[in-house]
Amino acid sequence: MPAPSAEPRAPRSKGLVVALTKAGRTKIRYPAELVRDDGTRVTVRAPWAAPGVRDFGFVRFEPGDVFTEHYWRDRWFAVKEVRTGDGELKGWYCDITRPAVLADGVLAVEDLDLDLWVSADGSSVLRLDEDEFEASGLAGRDPGAAGAAARALDELEALARAEGLAGLLT
Repeated sequence: MPAPSAEPRAPRSKGLVVALTKAGRTKIRYPAELVRDDGTRVTVRAPWAAPGVRDFGFVRFEPGDVFTEHYWRDRWFAVKEVRTGDGELKGWYCDITRPAVLADGVLAVEDLDLDLWVSADGSSVLRLDEDEFEASGLAGRDPGAAGAAARALDELEALARAEGLAGLLT
């Protein structure tokens, strides 16, 4: 578990719903605990919300895993720190998204297909789903968003390879 922070935090009992959409459809909705909202970044904590186990080959997400998720209102990505139920860091799963919107207890996030995985020790940095991004047609429908998404993936990858993602989350 990360060390306690001296920064102000939202009350731990405050909950909200994370609503992740993709291509105009709801991909998943799940309850989360609001950890912090500084006006720019919203941090929530939630258990693995999908049914069963999801094995990507490089990591398994499974019941008992805990995600501390960081969403920005001014950035095109979300960074999710993934830990086992007993606190062991698995790594960081990063979604490339439009900037998040929090309103009426719902944190709305639009997934733009591109993802990045960073292992706990930082030795593995994997760009994911670039084929899905190309197939989505976003570049034709919304070239500005497609460009912002590609730049966000490049930015996260460069940061992960140079200094890791932990500094982004402090």
